[in-house]
Amino acid sequence: MKFSIATRLWIPVAVMSVMTVVMSLGAASRTRSLLEVAQATQEKQQQRFELALRWRGLTEANASRVQAGLAANDNAVADAMKGDIAKTTETINEIQKQLEALAEGDDDKAAMARIAERRQAYIATRNEANKLKAGGDVNGAHQALQQKVVPAIEQYLVAQQDFVTLQQQRSAALREAAGAERMRTVWGVAALMTLIVGLLALATAYFVRTISAPLKSLMAEAERIGEGDLFHVDRDYSRDEIGDVQRALAAMKSSLRKVIREVRASADGMQTASQEIASGNQDLSHRTEQTASNLQHAASSLAQLTGTVQQSADSARTANQLAGSAAEVAERGGTVVGEVVGTMAQIDASAKKINDIIGTIDGIAFQTNILALNAAVEAARAGEHGKGFAVVASEVRALAQRSAGAAREIKALIGDSVAKVEAGSQLVRDAGATMTEIVASVQRVSDIIGEISASTVEQSQGIGNVNGSVAQLDQMTQQNAALVEESAAAAESLSDQARKLTALVGHFKVSDPKPGSVDAVGVTPPPAPARTSAPTPKPAVAASMAKPTTTRPAAAKPAAARPSPPKAPAASVAKARPAPAAPSTPKQAPAAAPSPSATSAPGDDWETF
Repeated sequence: MKFSIATRLWIPVAVMSVMTVVMSLGAASRTRSLLEVAQATQEKQQQRFELALRWRGLTEANASRVQAGLAANDNAVADAMKGDIAKTTETINEIQKQLEALAEGDDDKAAMARIAERRQAYIATRNEANKLKAGGDVNGAHQALQQKVVPAIEQYLVAQQDFVTLQQQRSAALREAAGAERMRTVWGVAALMTLIVGLLALATAYFVRTISAPLKSLMAEAERIGEGDLFHVDRDYSRDEIGDVQRALAAMKSSLRKVIREVRASADGMQTASQEIASGNQDLSHRTEQTASNLQHAASSLAQLTGTVQQSADSARTANQLAGSAAEVAERGGTVVGEVVGTMAQIDASAKKINDIIGTIDGIAFQTNILALNAAVEAARAGEHGKGFAVVASEVRALAQRSAGAAREIKALIGDSVAKVEAGSQLVRDAGATMTEIVASVQRVSDIIGEISASTVEQSQGIGNVNGSVAQLDQMTQQNAALVEESAAAAESLSDQARKLTALVGHFKVSDPKPGSVDAVGVTPPPAPARTSAPTPKPAVAASMAKPTTTRPAAAKPAAARPSPPKAPAASVAKARPAPAAPSTPKQAPAAAPSPSATSAPGDDWETF
């Protein structure tokens, strides 16, 4: 049967208490009994002692009276003391009887016998002396007093004194006996107390061993837990509070093993995740810095595009003015072409009339040639008289031929001119129609250029808004870069903490340590994943950011309107992030899309971001 610790602790106390109570009651009863016996014996002895003293005193008084009566010369003294002597004698007889009744031992009886014998001798000598005194023999009485009565009295008193001494010795013996009995009682109590203490010590040693052994086992278990050994489990539990503590400790170790396994797995996962986060943050930092640089270039390009659009707007306004002037010139050209068409018609009519005139001249030349031929024939007939006329006729004929040739050439030229004038008229008519179309087209172009001018103005405003948004986005990207740097540092710190946690958790053994097992060699942190890109140094990004700021004054206004420290909290960045998505002209917002498309890598990084 197993007892609890409280029971084992209370058993010695209860036994000690019970035995102490029993011993105390026994000692009290023994002491009371001894006290009663000693008190009764002492009272009896005291009574004997007092009676003996009284007996001796009365005897001395009577002896003095007898001596005084015998020593007197007459009987008057004796007669005067006779009554006192008789009373004292009666008292002495009563005391003697009482002492004889109280006598217990042989010593008392022997002493009483000696006293009785000496008293008889004393009484005999006293009576003898009294007889002498009564007979008138005073001298004989005096002599008997000195020789017999006084020695008898002395012997009688010596016997009484011996009895008194005996009673004193008896009283002392009784006191010594009572003291010895008390000492025996004390020693008995002490021996019993020693026995009780010894038994209590043995019981205490046994109970201490039954408590200390499980406590040592519990302490060893706690030391093993302190050393990180959660695998070893002692199944030998005592059936007491320490056993309950051991079972609770075993349950705690089981729970700790589960927790340590989960914490170890979580620490490993957290370390891997923190390393991946750190690597991802490094890549994100590099990409963010590239994005910031691209945004700087985009802002610079937008600033140039703003100037270009402004120039386009100016050119569009100039083109609109030139288109208006061209429309006016085209209208005037149409009018002039109309006039040219009329003039060409008149030239065509004049050419036809010239052709008719030339035909008439050609006919006249033919007729003149015929007449000259006839004149030559007639001059030939006339002979010498007709030579001059023949010469004139030949000259006229030559002139007629030349006139006919010139008329033919003029006719050919006029025909060609008429054909060309006809073609020119057709062309002029076509030119008139074309000029009409050109005037209409120029008017449409003027209208389109006006729309282009208005659109260019809107584009200029939209690009200005986009430029401001890009400036804000640039600022936010810089803040994001700073936050990414902080996040990378925090991830590195988290990775270090995870490694430390893994090392701390690796201190605990939660399974049977075998060669090559995780618990035997501790937890080895997984290798850090290879980083895909190295972070760009921060001063280079700052230089790339500082370069285009002088070329885009439009970015200064949003930056001044929205100041924020480089290391802004995530909440402020989250609030500031939707700002670029709300330009004044939402239709022109896609105009900023071609800027990141110029370099495909930063756009991909931004989509990844």
